[in-house]
Amino acid sequence: MKAAQKKRKAHHDRVFPTVNAIFLILLMFITLYPVLNTVAYSFNDGTDALRGNIGLWPRVFSLESYKSILSDKAVYQAAWISASKTVLITLLNLFWTSMLAYCLSRKEYVLRKFITVLMVLTMYVNAGMIPNYLLISRTLKLSNNYLVYIIPTMFSCFNMIVIRTYISNLPEALVESAKIDGAGDIRVFWQIIFPLCKPVLATVALFVAVGSWNSWFDTYLYCGGKKELYSLQYLLKMKLATTQASANAAKTTAEALQTLGQTTPITIRCAITVIATVPILIVYPFLQKYFVTGIALGSVKE
Repeated sequence: MKAAQKKRKAHHDRVFPTVNAIFLILLMFITLYPVLNTVAYSFNDGTDALRGNIGLWPRVFSLESYKSILSDKAVYQAAWISASKTVLITLLNLFWTSMLAYCLSRKEYVLRKFITVLMVLTMYVNAGMIPNYLLISRTLKLSNNYLVYIIPTMFSCFNMIVIRTYISNLPEALVESAKIDGAGDIRVFWQIIFPLCKPVLATVALFVAVGSWNSWFDTYLYCGGKKELYSLQYLLKMKLATTQASANAAKTTAEALQTLGQTTPITIRCAITVIATVPILIVYPFLQKYFVTGIALGSVKE
């Protein structure tokens, strides 16, 4: 009897890892297929791509879509704008948000609950896009100004709550022992709390960086009249619209079809997706080890 039970257990121990591995491989393929298919379309000849049915590899290899995008010098200026604002927004957002989160995590601060409630209310009650536009463009006069990317995004209430919750879960004895040794709040924050917050800060940094890098609507609203301030995503969106207009003209005009060449909206769209995604894919592996830890510890309990 015991021998039979051991045999069944050994069989179960072999079957479960095998089934689990097969399931995860299938899940990985399902997840990766749209990405690889997009890459394949981006490297495919535009005219041939209209036939469809492209799998994981280009049917007619071509770099024309990338040449069409990267041949425009404005793309490099727009890439610099997107990269610089992403870095600045991420650093400033982490700085201000984490400092306020530390202040509101201190139990001796009598107004912490009142201020927290007021900030949380802003997440539920929003004046809307028009008052926001009037505030930034008319009152603050930030239209067609690089600071319009930075100033409105230097703080996030949601990120503050996540960081504050994480700080609240740290041992209070660390702060108490530091204050006994004569450390002030600023020194406690920078030398003790801040280094211990790397997981949640990396998680928040990823949220902020991805949001900033992918944003284009702020350019549309506030910097549409100044090409030097176009973000990469906004410029690529305009490039896609231009290609679509050329494709529509090509349906009725032979000359427009020759002008369109070997690029079509579908290949341009896929190339734009690849170009806009690569920087985030490069950054993500460096933050991945902190991501799960930061989410788990920064959002479970207060």
